[in-house]
Amino acid sequence: MDWEAEGLLEGLSGKERDARISLLELLIAEGFELQDIKRAHGEGELMFLLTSRSIDVTTQYTWDELLEKVGLPQELVERLIRAQGLARAEGDEVIYGDADVEMLQTTGRFIEAGVSEDDVLAIGRLLGRGFSQAAEVMRSSAMRMVLEPGLDERELAVRYAHVAGALTPMVEPLLGSLLKLHLSKMVQTEIISAEEREAGRLPGARDITVAFADLVGFTRLGEEVPPDELGAVAGRLESIVLELIEPPVRFIKTIGDAVMVISPEPEPLLDTTLRLVEAADAEGEHFPQLRSGLACGKALSRGGDWFGHPVNLASRVTTIAYAGSVLATDDVQGKAPGAYRWSKAGIKRLKGIDEAVPLWRARRLDAESGEPA
Repeated sequence: MDWEAEGLLEGLSGKERDARISLLELLIAEGFELQDIKRAHGEGELMFLLTSRSIDVTTQYTWDELLEKVGLPQELVERLIRAQGLARAEGDEVIYGDADVEMLQTTGRFIEAGVSEDDVLAIGRLLGRGFSQAAEVMRSSAMRMVLEPGLDERELAVRYAHVAGALTPMVEPLLGSLLKLHLSKMVQTEIISAEEREAGRLPGARDITVAFADLVGFTRLGEEVPPDELGAVAGRLESIVLELIEPPVRFIKTIGDAVMVISPEPEPLLDTTLRLVEAADAEGEHFPQLRSGLACGKALSRGGDWFGHPVNLASRVTTIAYAGSVLATDDVQGKAPGAYRWSKAGIKRLKGIDEAVPLWRARRLDAESGEPA
């Protein structure tokens, strides 16, 4: 196999190149198809391809094949998939597996048993968000078990797959027991604060882009409408976010009248925040407008949440954005200079941020200009 020609050795040399070739040859020997290897490489998940097999999670169905397997109406399946924060495949994309089929069929049985679709979707949103955060922590925990200085890519992939495969059978009983515990006692889980970590150890600080979307005038609205109506507005904001986001964008949390979302790259997050602002406008005059701020940099993942300078900065940028606008820092604009219509929004002093921050307003390329920055 000419791995160089397939674009799988780009930027590698010496021992790193040798380790990559060894990993690729192992994947082929284990029965992985070249298209699966290239897709995993493109998504930055090549090292975890062995793990998908060790935990018995493989992708084998397109959207149409998934619908045929589960036997539920397409509209319901799409709503359930969106509620879980998962992607809706396009065309012949093969991104679903037996786990997706089982989840959807089980959900269908809940509906047959009399649970309303709205309740099922609400439960799905909560579980999807919680399981996504739990999976992130478990993934990092397993990595910390195997990570040590000097490991090459192939050895790390093999070790990680082994540990993940050993731990996975414990997960389902654990989740079932935890759910029963919380249902019986109706208690909230303990909130664990972020702690400083030594440099160079996972999960460690990683480059991410952070966005907050804030309901404009929500505090004043609270003085004018009953609490249940106010809660419905906040709940609708969360629903809008969950309906719109797709991987790699992740919904992290709701903070009062704002939501926090992240992405490893700025463009998917910029697109999401622009769509969020548009969706809020489409709700009508009785729904507050959104404003959003984005920043990027190194942040720390802890307990499903994120901490660090870009988180604080994005939050501060949001507070000075105009209603219906998306503001981004210089770094974010620099990583997507041609994908959006950018206009300078000035250099601002932000509370809690030492240095003045150059800001840009993002619009779609086909958006009309003339609005204030």
